[in-house]
Amino acid sequence: MRIDVISVLPEMLDGFVNNSIVKRAQEKSVVEIHLHSLREYGKKNYRQVDDYAFGGGAGMVMMIEPIYELIEKLKSERNYDEIIYMSPDGELLKQKETNRLSILNNIIILCGHYKGVDHRVREHLITKEISIGDYVISGGELAAAVLIDAITRIIPNAIGDEESALTDSFQDDLLSPPVYTRPPEFNGWKVPEILLSGDHKKIEQWKDEQAYERTKQIRPDLLDDNV
Repeated sequence: MRIDVISVLPEMLDGFVNNSIVKRAQEKSVVEIHLHSLREYGKKNYRQVDDYAFGGGAGMVMMIEPIYELIEKLKSERNYDEIIYMSPDGELLKQKETNRLSILNNIIILCGHYKGVDHRVREHLITKEISIGDYVISGGELAAAVLIDAITRIIPNAIGDEESALTDSFQDDLLSPPVYTRPPEFNGWKVPEILLSGDHKKIEQWKDEQAYERTKQIRPDLLDDNV
């Protein structure tokens, strides 16, 4: 899978893409991540990529021309399955969507900045808008990092234990059950006996029950979505 990221500040993502699971996935050739500086396509001598909004109002707006030129250049080199804009008013990111995106071949992620992008970008160039939550952050780079990590970790061979990713919260529309490790007792707090029993069938049943109960208590909306 190839992910191209367009950003005014691609250096914000340098450390992220060169560490941990995302770095190892690239070393295994499971995913390619390419960061593109929008300023290389900026206008005039000072590489302008933003301007004042028509009609007035506070904040600057990312210009359509640099974005169009960079996206068109990338599209001339390969076909893209999705061109995604990270936006607080996009579709809320959920596990089912990261699963879908993880099996695509090529995607572009555009990171918003300032007051956002010229709306013609969203109307004519973008195929999907994604939000990581109902709040506003300074730029789309952090949101893009969240999306890249969520996608990458579930691509086969990206992590050492593939089963771990497939049993994460939300994969089956339930929260994960509680997990424990050594010691079996600490400060008088004990690990549930069933987990120490060695009876794998009963353990799996316990995990299923706990996952359902935790979801019912903490995120009942997940159960409502599946009614």
